[in-house]
Amino acid sequence: MVDFTGIRTPFYCYDLDLLRDTVDLASAEADRYGYIIHYAIKANNDPVIAGIIRDRGMGADCVSGNEVRRSIEVGFPVRGIVFAGVGKTDEEINFALDKDIFCLNCESVEELQVINEIAGRRGEIARVALRINPAVPAGTHRHITTGMDENKFGISLPHLQTALDLCSNSENLEFLGLHFHIGSQIASLGPYRELCERVNLIWKEYNIEEYGGYVLNLGGGYGIDYNDPEGNPIPDFASFFALFSDNLRLPGGTEVHFELGRSLVGQCGRLVSRVLYTKKGVGKNFVITDAGMTELMRPSLYQAVHRIINISSSGEPETYDVVGPVCESTDVFARDTVLPLTKRGDLIQILSCGAYAESMTLRFNLRDTAGSVYISNGEIISVTRTEAIDTSESVSATIG
Repeated sequence: MVDFTGIRTPFYCYDLDLLRDTVDLASAEADRYGYIIHYAIKANNDPVIAGIIRDRGMGADCVSGNEVRRSIEVGFPVRGIVFAGVGKTDEEINFALDKDIFCLNCESVEELQVINEIAGRRGEIARVALRINPAVPAGTHRHITTGMDENKFGISLPHLQTALDLCSNSENLEFLGLHFHIGSQIASLGPYRELCERVNLIWKEYNIEEYGGYVLNLGGGYGIDYNDPEGNPIPDFASFFALFSDNLRLPGGTEVHFELGRSLVGQCGRLVSRVLYTKKGVGKNFVITDAGMTELMRPSLYQAVHRIINISSSGEPETYDVVGPVCESTDVFARDTVLPLTKRGDLIQILSCGAYAESMTLRFNLRDTAGSVYISNGEIISVTRTEAIDTSESVSATIG
């Protein structure tokens, strides 16, 4: 039993034991093949979460200057930081060069030109990798597919030779290798197998080794089980990394890097919310919670599905739409979902909120920022809030 007495809802609840188990398993399976993992800090930049991952020896994958800054503040080694993103500002590029991070993952020929100019003005050499679109369908939602020809991300193959020549002919660029990322929440290994085939072909056809390339960054995107998070709390990292070992055909000495985010932290977090009202509509019933799309944006953004449980009731099952208080019709967590008979004051948990929940928080409607609760060995070990704790109500509930 975890006692939530005095903790104002909504809040994110993080199971640090599950996080450690997940990160330890991912590290152990990657170490079998000498693979290097960078944590995609965009998934969750909470300092406690990031600190645990840092302590396991991982680097950091960043997509903004502030993510680079946060990674350094948390203690990730600067030479373990990679920085991607299609719209790096001059200030962000200068900051990355100031800190001497491992690599800038470049997403266009035009960006390469700008980095070369900035490094030239500084009298320095910038380490770069080229993010390539391999035209591999990820089999995921179109809003989180990133590796096709006309995505805003990355360099399409018709422009790869131009980018390689620019690296080769520029005094202020050091070419390290290639970067790929085909999408997010990829539920099967098939797309990764196809990615390996494309990488093998591209590496050989474009003579990447002859240009000095020795780094292959394969991104992340490995999914978690949103349908049965309690039955499958940790992804199958053994099969994931073994697939790359079995299918990559690269020169000896090539460093293979990954950028894992959701698969490391997705299942360790839950969003805990209180029921404000149950409302009877014409053809359906509504559960209105004090959490909304401001605390969990994914269902509104791309129709993501999260399992929802009522931890206060064991009543007869009813069908509800679970919605938030935000003034948008898309502020819906689930439609036609079955919960035990639910009433005002019940606590619900929305599972699988360790990734892309707290990190995507909005202040729309000037809503307060949700706090965080950290548990270990079934006990609360820390609580962080931006406002005073509300002690008007006490709730005890089981964390499954």
